[in-house]
Amino acid sequence: MSIVLAVDIGNTTARFGLLDVRAGELEPQLIGSCEITTRQPITVDEACIQLEQVQNMLPSFPVEGTILSCVVPSLTSVWQHALATASTARPLVVGPGLRSGIKLKFKDPAEVGPDRIADAVAARARYGAPAIVVDLGTTTNFEAIDAAGAFCGGIIAPGVDLGARSLARAAARLPMIELHTPAHVLGRSTREAMQSGVVLGEAARIDGLLDAIVRELASVDDPTSTSGAPGEGSPSDARPSPAAGPSTAASSPAAAGSPAAAGSSSAIPIVMTGENASAMAALLRHQATVDDTLTLRGLALIWQSNQRSNAGKAAPA
Repeated sequence: MSIVLAVDIGNTTARFGLLDVRAGELEPQLIGSCEITTRQPITVDEACIQLEQVQNMLPSFPVEGTILSCVVPSLTSVWQHALATASTARPLVVGPGLRSGIKLKFKDPAEVGPDRIADAVAARARYGAPAIVVDLGTTTNFEAIDAAGAFCGGIIAPGVDLGARSLARAAARLPMIELHTPAHVLGRSTREAMQSGVVLGEAARIDGLLDAIVRELASVDDPTSTSGAPGEGSPSDARPSPAAGPSTAASSPAAAGSPAAAGSSSAIPIVMTGENASAMAALLRHQATVDDTLTLRGLALIWQSNQRSNAGKAAPA
């Protein structure tokens, strides 16, 4: 067994996972995981204390290596130093200079968030290419993998929690709300109206952006297609994936009133991960697979890719 500790530090929460990365296995196997609130600022000593507490909550295995994804620049070095105490190997940090195993079709690849790279790597490994990832957190991120298996672009939008907090802060008469799915699209109270706007509005936005992404991917795969422009073409133009996996059909107030609600699934696998992914997937017109371990598996795959690369360099000619 090769046990890897994968750490994903987000703006709101930090997730830790122990994964078994075995030679010859197609995918790392998650042994255990836990999630804590992201604290910032934090010292190295405080991060070490948190890491020790986290390790006490995870199964007890000797850790061969560690890998870090951190979207908070001020915390990257702190957690890198803390992770050095978990293994004799140097912690790997996803970012410039580290082999990811996936081509990034970005103007400046250094700008791409490490969690987004991990999502794309894991999605391609399990669901094939093309594929689309929707990662729900402080932001709602979309990652698109084209038919050639490259991370070809994405979308970053405010997350559902951020939207709710912004409404309450910016409008004096609007309260903070709990994020529940309303029974009706038209709210009969201020809170119901806000829940409809925030929750069902997020589902509608995700559906609309997925439609546009599918059209654009279809246009890239078929240069003769005219489906690349907004409002043109059909999601059915997309090329099928060999590994679509199980999916969750949706039935919701958001989908019920839409003329596209019937049969609006894509041949391209759509994978959802992050906070409340299951609840949001149930509100979509599109069929989506919920994968809670996507980011952690992607980090373990990147770790594995770098071990193979290093082994190849060390091998005699």
